[in-house]
Amino acid sequence: MKRTKYITNRGLAFSEEQEMEKLSKFAKEGWLFEKFSPLGFKLRKGEKQDIQYALDYRKDPDDEYFSFFDEAGWSHVCSASNYIHVFSASKGTIPIYSDQITTIEKYRIEKENMRVVALPALLITIILFLLKVVSSYGWIPSIAGDVCMVLGLFSLVCLIFSGMPYIAYHFKLKKLLKSSLL
Repeated sequence: MKRTKYITNRGLAFSEEQEMEKLSKFAKEGWLFEKFSPLGFKLRKGEKQDIQYALDYRKDPDDEYFSFFDEAGWSHVCSASNYIHVFSASKGTIPIYSDQITTIEKYRIEKENMRVVALPALLITIILFLLKVVSSYGWIPSIAGDVCMVLGLFSLVCLIFSGMPYIAYHFKLKKLLKSSLL
């Protein structure tokens, strides 16, 4: 019998709550979240558990950070890039972010982190593709246009992986701010 399983995710910026709920459902079946894998999660076979998962973002956390969650009943499961941290707790444990103000702040910080990469990536991508177009008119050497096209494709990938989460966080924040005003 297989001891590990890989499942895909739709992107934490887009469906964080749904992904954490999906991991909880797998835990009920005995498939426990072990770590992140490319475009998904790695699960390991274990004892069936009725647990919940939660996600937090903190760059270079210290021991005090993890102690805070531990004291609140949340166990650290794994981290990715020393920035995205997953915790688990038994059902009924008070959520990591239990009020709207801290949740809004969490997504505001994430939106800003994505913007720092997405905006320059957008500008660089536009410039590089414009240079490729200019090269087709002979205004710059065609080899320079080809190089700009290749570099433009790389910057487009950066733009997608930072711009899409930026948009997702923007709409999450908008929704949270609108509901907090009601």
